[in-house]
Amino acid sequence: MITVHIFRLSDGSIRGFSVKGHANYAKAGEDIVCAGVSAVTVGTVNSVEALTGVQLDAEMEHGFLSAYLPSGIQNNIYSQVQLLLESLVVMLKSIVDSYGEYIQIKQHNN
Repeated sequence: MITVHIFRLSDGSIRGFSVKGHANYAKAGEDIVCAGVSAVTVGTVNSVEALTGVQLDAEMEHGFLSAYLPSGIQNNIYSQVQLLLESLVVMLKSIVDSYGEYIQIKQHNN
């Protein structure tokens, strides 16, 4: 199973996320759940960096991805980053709606 952790600050904004595991929906190379999750998570990291110029503190290994916001982001840029990160949550929830037995999302509030 894939487990996604969304880490939020007390104001509800997203400070980072992590993704771990394998869906085991199908054999390697044919697993559409893993492919979908990988596409939206890696795509979001790339989008944040390309569209806002914010370099996330990201780590990626086989079956694992984490990305956290650096400190000191300007307010106007911060809101753009938040929109992209909230979009990630929407996309992941869409995957859960169709393949919930292979992926779970856990949201953590600080």
